[in-house]
Amino acid sequence: MNLKQILKEANACIANGNYDQFLTYCTIDTHWTFVGETSLTGIDEVRDYMNEAYIKPPKFKVDIMIEEGNYLTAVGTISIVNTNSLWIDYEYCDVWRFENGKLAELKAFVVN
Repeated sequence: MNLKQILKEANACIANGNYDQFLTYCTIDTHWTFVGETSLTGIDEVRDYMNEAYIKPPKFKVDIMIEEGNYLTAVGTISIVNTNSLWIDYEYCDVWRFENGKLAELKAFVVN
């Protein structure tokens, strides 16, 4: 399975609210950096983040994916429900690094 397909399957888990299933696509020591915001290390921190940030499962629209070597860049829009129950759209550019077919590292650039 190519990296694009792995990410599509993983994102489908998130869109369906299956966050624990999504985490099976990650390495145990996965590291996520939201540039200018925060960093997360390990699936426990990622799980906590997802449970807090995703009040309802987010909606994804991926415009483009570029794969090279162990890296996959995804550009698109994610819509997230905020604490006022309003859907907020964010443009994103995610750069993923894979290890043995799993999501090992994320560098995310997100703009409201």
